[in-house]
Amino acid sequence: MRIAVTGGSGKLGRTVVRHLQAHEHQVVNLDRAGERGPGFVQIDLTDAGQVLDALTGIDEQAPQGFDAVVHLSAIPAPGLATNTATFHNNLLGTFNVFTAALRAGIRNIVTASSETVLGLPFDTPPPYIPVDEEYPARPESTYSLSKHLEEQLAIELTRWHPELKIIALRFSNVMDQEDYAAFPSFDADAQLRRWNLWGYLDGRDGAEAVRLALEHRETGFDRFIIAAADTVMSRDNTELVAEVFPDVPVHGDISGHGTLLSIEKARRVLGYDPQHSWR
Repeated sequence: MRIAVTGGSGKLGRTVVRHLQAHEHQVVNLDRAGERGPGFVQIDLTDAGQVLDALTGIDEQAPQGFDAVVHLSAIPAPGLATNTATFHNNLLGTFNVFTAALRAGIRNIVTASSETVLGLPFDTPPPYIPVDEEYPARPESTYSLSKHLEEQLAIELTRWHPELKIIALRFSNVMDQEDYAAFPSFDADAQLRRWNLWGYLDGRDGAEAVRLALEHRETGFDRFIIAAADTVMSRDNTELVAEVFPDVPVHGDISGHGTLLSIEKARRVLGYDPQHSWR
């Protein structure tokens, strides 16, 4: 496929671009910053004209346009910018990408949502553990609210356009291999990583999830939690949950180190099978 990846210069984006290229897709990175040359086009996604211009065709890069869009570009977490700037950048950029894709005839979109819509940082405990996609979104920050509203936008656009597919991937905290050196220190205090139920995501598995979502053939909207198969902790899940979330109902057997951000839906529907672990 000819694939436009927004935010391809970011932490996950770089890995996604390499992974898609390794699977013989033609990829163009649309981002504010990046390495000048083939495969990169500078763009401001909050400018609707630039986005439409890019997705309908780019001289010498993708003159015939694109078959699919992977939308990763965003202010990627709370507290990195003002609330107003975060909301404006993320929601307007996503609206521009989705609507430009429709006008360009693109019907295959994979977009970055966030684990934060599950209620992170869980100052209000989750309704049950492991968490999954079945309970309503619980955004607790402006960043998370922007991601929730992006999902709502996708729901309505796919309702208006039944031939459209938008898959939102609720990525956990993305890690590169060099980040794993810090993981053993988390064991000393269960509170350090309670905010996302001790979850994480290896960027290589995140990239695989993007490719699987692109290849998924069902139209309409769907959402999936994407995380590593294990936690960041050496301590057993039953011990951690009993200490930090003693009153939260537990569904099933959580003993061991399996992720408490349920990836069962992604496994079942997309064939997602994370292969990388800090262990």
